[in-house]
Amino acid sequence: MKHTSVGVIGLDATDMSASCALLRASFASRGGRPRAFAAAALLCLQAPGAYAQADYPDRAIRLVHGFTAGGISDVLARAIGAKLSSSLGQQVVVDSRPGAGTTIASQLIAKAPADGYTLFLQDITTHAINASLYRRLPYDAVRDFTPVTLIAATPLILVVHPSLPVKSVKELIALGKRKPDEISFGSSGNGTIVHLAGEMLKAMADVRLLHVPYKGSPQAIAGLLGGEVGMLFSTMPPAVPMIEAGKLRALAVTTPQRTTAVPQVPTMKEAALKDFELVLFSGILAPRDTPRAVVDKLNAAFANAVRTPDVQGIYAKVGAQPLTSTPQAFAAHIQSEMIKLGRLVKLSGAHVD
Repeated sequence: MKHTSVGVIGLDATDMSASCALLRASFASRGGRPRAFAAAALLCLQAPGAYAQADYPDRAIRLVHGFTAGGISDVLARAIGAKLSSSLGQQVVVDSRPGAGTTIASQLIAKAPADGYTLFLQDITTHAINASLYRRLPYDAVRDFTPVTLIAATPLILVVHPSLPVKSVKELIALGKRKPDEISFGSSGNGTIVHLAGEMLKAMADVRLLHVPYKGSPQAIAGLLGGEVGMLFSTMPPAVPMIEAGKLRALAVTTPQRTTAVPQVPTMKEAALKDFELVLFSGILAPRDTPRAVVDKLNAAFANAVRTPDVQGIYAKVGAQPLTSTPQAFAAHIQSEMIKLGRLVKLSGAHVD
């Protein structure tokens, strides 16, 4: 039987159909149900899908993310996409679809064919937040996606314009209490992790700040540099060069530990708020019902890409921690993030209609 299965899987689609037809005729003529024939018949039922997946991928793969160019998702997508192109033998095209707190990109993936050729590099934290933040979504955040793997954990960094007379989180909170609604904070859009971080600060420190949403992280950074807003919880890539140039002042990072990208900057826990922790998890999702064989091949390919020195070097520059996981562990992580971040959304009082 082992020899039979290998032979059938090696056939092309036309030969496979002919072989299965002969098998069915032979099976019917014998009148009985020998175990070998039953197993071979089952193989014929499964063979077309197995054959198609064995050749995956045979064309370009689109790697979608829901943010503008220059943010952490874009940096990770381009770094890992280049490695995947080499390992899978097909071009990986990065497709930025920003807007509506990544729900535009999420809906695109939810409705894409489940064939492994349209993938989602998602800020899983935002994906989990949106399930509670939005009163209505055009997709189910769990049911309509197939988890592939986690790829990174990254901090946000709280930065302020140099004209703002504060040099620590405690001083920022004190100023906010003295001048309610006078300090504005930017974000990369309603419903993003950057937005919720500001709402968390408002709730935990009991200060009143004014939210100003932008189209993406680069635009929010530009708004801060131009003095349109006073502060911002930024992703690392657009913020670090501005900090190093002295154009922005860094107050804290949101992860439990400091980051190698800016080791001198304290955590929010160290700086002022012991319960403030917000990690930006990035992972790969596929559309619902993507075949397991395709998911497993992608899982291995992304894991190998994350482990390469080139990709880890890029991670270090943006303060990202490399991660990998099984699809099952990733699914459990998404569920736990939805519960945890759902509580934070409720705490903040934020919502998007």
